[in-house]
Amino acid sequence: MKIALTGIPGVGKSKVAAELKKKGYNVLRLEKIVDDFVIGYDEERKSKIVDEEAMDEYIKKIKEEGLLIIEGHLSHLLSVDGVILLRCHPKELEKRLAAKNWNEKKIKENLEAEALDIILERALEKHEKIWEIDTTGKSVEEIVKEVEEIIEKIPPPSYGKIDWSEWLIENVR
Repeated sequence: MKIALTGIPGVGKSKVAAELKKKGYNVLRLEKIVDDFVIGYDEERKSKIVDEEAMDEYIKKIKEEGLLIIEGHLSHLLSVDGVILLRCHPKELEKRLAAKNWNEKKIKENLEAEALDIILERALEKHEKIWEIDTTGKSVEEIVKEVEEIIEKIPPPSYGKIDWSEWLIENVR
């Protein structure tokens, strides 16, 4: 079974994936393979342009034994059996991205994408099994525990309850 661990940059994907790997889970971090699928560079956004279809073909060919967690902010676009979407309130997310020394324009773009549910919308185009976890104010350990519960129990999908629209109304002009 392949499970995507996704979300906007800064929500905690990398830290959660590292902790899951320490606990013995099989984790594929897309950042380790993404350069094989780069087809250009967006100068304005200072980001790589990835051939999503080619990356998906690569993922389809992986014959996992048991569970494979695929971590990365593009993992929800791939052929997986379920998607765990980490979310974070834009106010906290802004602090996290600023701590990474991101420029103001890139931070704003990511905050708006989080508030507008962009990753959830894209995930819903391809998947039915989606679980959202709000990482706001939580420790990595708390988030990992929630991820493990989903992985072990495969509960009914749970998404659409996180709403940052109030932040959008107050902050986007």
